[in-house]
Amino acid sequence: MEPSIALTLVALGLLATVFGIVYLSNKERMAMIERGMDPRGFKAHPAPYKYLKWGLLLIGSGLGLFLANILDRTVFDGDGEKNVAIYFGLIAIFGGLGLVVSYRIEKKEVLDKEDYYKQ
Repeated sequence: MEPSIALTLVALGLLATVFGIVYLSNKERMAMIERGMDPRGFKAHPAPYKYLKWGLLLIGSGLGLFLANILDRTVFDGDGEKNVAIYFGLIAIFGGLGLVVSYRIEKKEVLDKEDYYKQ
């Protein structure tokens, strides 16, 4: 396939995606108005722990990548080409641990707020 045809197909696909998103969101708003609902009330709700979650996920992934690099160079005496599974595995494990820590922090904060309001 020629590059100009591929580029045209990518551009058309991107245009169709944007058009589809705008069309469907407009259709959703119109359906809400028909049912007597206020579409402004269903905007994106604030996520107070969003940045904590992303931060811990990226920190965990970085730690996993760092540990995989250290293990690959010291324990396995590799150059990184044969032991690719170590990198993927440790990034997933430490990224998951970051998300678990984020969940525990969020849960603890919610429970602390409930205890505070009960007093």
